[in-house]
Amino acid sequence: MTTFADSHRTTTDGTTVEDRSATLAVLVFPVAILIGAAIAFFNPSMMEPFGPHVSTMLMIIMFCMGLTLTMPDLSTIARRPWPIFIGVACQYIIMPLSAVAAAWMLGFSPELTVGLIMLGSVPGGTASNVIAYLAKGDVALSVAMTSVSTLISPIVTPLLMLWLAGQSTEVDAMGMTISLLKTVLIPVSAGLLIRLFAGKLVDKILPILPWLSIIVIVLVLMTVVARSASVLITVGLIAVAGVAIQNFIGFLAGYLLPKVLKQDVASCRTTSIEVATQNSALASGLAGQFFSPEAAIPGAIATVWSNITGAIFAAFCRRNDARKAKQTV
Repeated sequence: MTTFADSHRTTTDGTTVEDRSATLAVLVFPVAILIGAAIAFFNPSMMEPFGPHVSTMLMIIMFCMGLTLTMPDLSTIARRPWPIFIGVACQYIIMPLSAVAAAWMLGFSPELTVGLIMLGSVPGGTASNVIAYLAKGDVALSVAMTSVSTLISPIVTPLLMLWLAGQSTEVDAMGMTISLLKTVLIPVSAGLLIRLFAGKLVDKILPILPWLSIIVIVLVLMTVVARSASVLITVGLIAVAGVAIQNFIGFLAGYLLPKVLKQDVASCRTTSIEVATQNSALASGLAGQFFSPEAAIPGAIATVWSNITGAIFAAFCRRNDARKAKQTV
């Protein structure tokens, strides 16, 4: 998704073309996912050709993310290390532990438990920057948090899975690290380098990047749903409950902990969004690759759920700001 950090093309109302494109994309996203999931569920055979290419599709998503990053975005990391550290630490502590708690509360099977832990152990989602923008959060901080959590994921994600899931199932930590290096670190780095050396060319295609990401994420989701269609019938509702609990804890704790540490409102909103909005497409792909189709279900559900709750959270924040402004007047 576009980061809004360096756009130069503005419209008559002061917003940029990239802003409006990404905002529309994040609102259309849940609808596109729901339609795609329904098609894959009722006609799983149509997604069979995409099965071997999930890793490639994940690489495209991460490459698009890399293209949206700039050096000023990354310089935010050096200028604001404390709020970034708070957000990334919350993400990699709150979400995995909340997955364990939710799975225990709901009596998840080992496969679903692994899938929910995987969802909690991946970096921030590509839509979090846009949701932070819609919620009037700190967009530069959101971009920095997403970047840091993504870049350290090849190390942190396998370690979390080994720690939290390794006692109940076999975890190929080294294989997962190699896979994350291929599907995350290399594509993001390549996108960033291209943006650095061919910035003007990339600026021209920024408005289409959110839509390209949506198309590829929907294809990943449809592939996951097609693989697990038979399992979804039996575990779908309870898996939704687990994802909803984890997501709610992410929003709540992600807001309250920075508040306790005396961060401003915009930073608290941003951290809340970053913690609750995981890279669910990556979680689904990794869970399906290293575990089972059932383990990929929480990530597939979160692809829909987190974007819907993110849009609701953003609407609540904007409404709250409008109410306060009206009271002030």
